[in-house]
Amino acid sequence: MFSDFDWLRRARTGVELLATLKYLTYKGEFSHDVEKDIGPPPTALSGPCLRCWIYPRHEEDDNYCEVCKDILIQSKGLGSFIRQVIVLWGYLNQVPYSLQEERWKVNHKIHGAFFHGKNRFLIMIKKRDIKPLLQDLVIRHGPDIKGLIQTFPTIGMGSEIGMGDILCRAIHHELNQPMNQLWIRFYSSPLQLINPRLREEKGMLTFEISEFLALLDTAEAFRSLLKPEEQETLYDILSKDKFRENNFYWGRFLGQLNREARDMLTGWGIRQWPQNRFELLYELTDYVAFS
Repeated sequence: MFSDFDWLRRARTGVELLATLKYLTYKGEFSHDVEKDIGPPPTALSGPCLRCWIYPRHEEDDNYCEVCKDILIQSKGLGSFIRQVIVLWGYLNQVPYSLQEERWKVNHKIHGAFFHGKNRFLIMIKKRDIKPLLQDLVIRHGPDIKGLIQTFPTIGMGSEIGMGDILCRAIHHELNQPMNQLWIRFYSSPLQLINPRLREEKGMLTFEISEFLALLDTAEAFRSLLKPEEQETLYDILSKDKFRENNFYWGRFLGQLNREARDMLTGWGIRQWPQNRFELLYELTDYVAFS
């Protein structure tokens, strides 16, 4: 019946996806006897599990099968934590040594992992751990690792589209990128996987690994040297049309900054950046820590 990956695709939210990964890690492979464990057809008095709609309910007064019940119990308490977590779906010529089964468990930055065949993997990490993880891949493997890693946030309650649907869309898009080097595809919202064309046309989606790490370095410097209120003020100035009075606001804004921040923005020439570029910068500030 259900394979391990089928159970991952049953996840409606990011919390359920992470709980399923934890269940799979600590309880081993899911196993059900098809002849004994298939649930009864839905009727007014009974029916299968209300979550997977395949297996029988754990007990007569339960709504869920044993596996779904354990996953939902595991989900409790993860609601606040999941907001800090992103999903990485990789399709590479080889699974990196540091991410292979058993080895990733000693990496405390990885909170859940699943390996689908010899070339695909799914891991969940905190947003701000993506930079050290990618740097480790480059240092350890260099040009030997080729393929595509897609990163996207999780989905919460209330969405018509579940995390399982998003995973299927990620698989659908993975063959659109050549396996000639390591590429990173960055989605700031999981719903962008439904139709990524607009983001791709803006140049905000696919990056070569060194380019993406450079963008993260830029975002880290930006976040470290500008206070949150200064970042908001700068965004307001850059978002407005280039009216003459903007020169006044820009000059006054620079006068309020310390020397390091002023030199950074002036050296970047950030006022000449296209809108897509500084929007991407602001998106990436959530993915870096203070230096």
